[in-house]
Amino acid sequence: MLKNLKVEVDRTKLKWVGLVPIGIILVIMLFSCFYTVDQTEYAVLITLGKPNPAILEPGLKFKLPFVQSVKKISRETFSLTFGYSEATPEVSRRRNNTAEPDDVTVYMNEAKMITGDENIILVDFEVQWRVTDPIKFFYNNEDPVLTLRNVVSAALRGVIGSAKVDEALTDGRAQIMNDVRSLLTRLVDSYDIGIGIVNVNLQDVDLPTEQVSAAFKKVTSAREDKITKVNEATRYKNERVNSAQGQKEALISNAERAKTERIEKAKGDVATFNAIYSEYIKNKEVTKQRLVIETLNKILPKAKIYIMDEGSGTVKYLPIDVIKDSKGGAEQ
Repeated sequence: MLKNLKVEVDRTKLKWVGLVPIGIILVIMLFSCFYTVDQTEYAVLITLGKPNPAILEPGLKFKLPFVQSVKKISRETFSLTFGYSEATPEVSRRRNNTAEPDDVTVYMNEAKMITGDENIILVDFEVQWRVTDPIKFFYNNEDPVLTLRNVVSAALRGVIGSAKVDEALTDGRAQIMNDVRSLLTRLVDSYDIGIGIVNVNLQDVDLPTEQVSAAFKKVTSAREDKITKVNEATRYKNERVNSAQGQKEALISNAERAKTERIEKAKGDVATFNAIYSEYIKNKEVTKQRLVIETLNKILPKAKIYIMDEGSGTVKYLPIDVIKDSKGGAEQ
C-alpha cells in the first residue's frame, strides 16, 4: 500500500513539474500580447508578414502572439553627415596634412570633390531628415538610410560639379545649398522610401592645401571689401538721388507757383485793358488824354503836370500838384 501511495505522489509531482513550464510560457505569451506605442514614435502592426496600412495611435495595444509583430521608428529629426562624423574628443581632425584636436573626423574620400572649373575641394555636408511614411521606410527599401546617403552624395557632387571653386568657397554657398536641397528632395521623392528632407547645411568647404586656402581667404576678404564699397556707393547714390529729387520737386513747385501768379496777373491786365477799351469806345479823346497823362506820370514820376487851356487869349493852366497836395496826395 505504501508503494502504491509513493507511486501516486510521484505522479502528482511529475504533473506539477510539467505544468510549471506551461504556466511560464502562458504568462510570457500573455505579456507579449500587450505593447505600448509612445507619442514620439511610429508603430506598424504586421500580421503574418503583411503590414497594416493604418499607423498605430499612441497608447497600450494588443497583438496576437506568433501571428502579429510590431515595428517602431522614432518621429524625431535625424541628422546624416557627409564627409565627416562627430567623434570622441580624442579623435583628431586631419585636413590639409595637419592634425588638430577636435571632436570631428573627416572622411577624405567622401569629402573630396571636383568643381566645374576642375578644382578639388573638401566639403562637409549635413542633412536633417525624418520618416514621413513608416511603411515605405520599412518595406520599400532594404536600407533606406544607406540609400539616402547615396542620394546625398549624388546630389552634392552634381551641384558642386557645376559650380566654380570661388562660388563654393565664398558668396555662392547659399545658392549651392538651395540647389542641393531641391535636387535631393526630388531624388528622395523618386525613390519613395518614406523619408522627408527637413534641412540641409553646407558645414565647411576647404581647399586641400594651406597655400591655396590662404589665397582664397584673401579672395574672400577682397570680395567682402568689394561688397562693403558697393554698399557705401549705393548709399551715397541714394542720398544724392533723393537730394536731387527734392530739389527737382522744389523747382517744379516754384515754377507752378510762378506760372499761377503770371496767369492771374495776365487775367488782371486783360480785365484792365478791357475796361479801358470800353471807356475808349465811349469817349476816345478823353481816354486818349488820360492814357497820355498816366504814361507820363509813370515815366516821369517827379515831374509837375500842368493842364493848359489856350482856347482864349489868356493862357490858363490847372496846377494838379497843388490840388493833390491840398488833398493830402503825394507830389507828382
